[in-house]
Amino acid sequence: MNSWNDFIRECTACKRCGLYSGRQNVVIGRGNPKPVPLLFVGEGPGEQEDIQGEAFVGRAGKLLDLLLEALRIDADCYYIANVVKCRPPQNRVPTREEMEACLPWLRYQVKALKPSVIVCLGSTAARAIIDDEVKITQIRGTWIELKGGLVVMPTYHPAAVLRDTRKREDFFLDMKKVRSRLIEMGVNT
Repeated sequence: MNSWNDFIRECTACKRCGLYSGRQNVVIGRGNPKPVPLLFVGEGPGEQEDIQGEAFVGRAGKLLDLLLEALRIDADCYYIANVVKCRPPQNRVPTREEMEACLPWLRYQVKALKPSVIVCLGSTAARAIIDDEVKITQIRGTWIELKGGLVVMPTYHPAAVLRDTRKREDFFLDMKKVRSRLIEMGVNT
């Protein structure tokens, strides 16, 4: 792939796994596809995302948007993507095979967007980016450095926070750490 447009064309034609057969839209992400300091990675599209063709537009996305607005993190500073680009049936967790089929697309996004910080929203994203064996409840809120100097903050998925409000404070604190890290890096949020 030589350009973002090539990426979109190839990704939207993808049939690497069975998820393509039930999709309405391939959900590439949300945001301006230019280099950004911050990349959020979630699990996969939900019902609203599949309908609208854009990441994080449902209830979980609205919660994330409210939090980012409250923390004064400007939309020009981030891009939102998912591990898988097609909605799994009944919003189930993607299988390992489905994740593996989609990982080249996510890797391209990381390469093209050149983030300094990646926020893994939930265990699926953390397993795809950090390690297949990690548990979000054990690593959330801790900075993890990957090869190449990329730093990752694993935290709860906003949908999990909506289901279990006891996670709200930890989620907020994790996101405050992200904002502080961006400021330390000289990013004008």
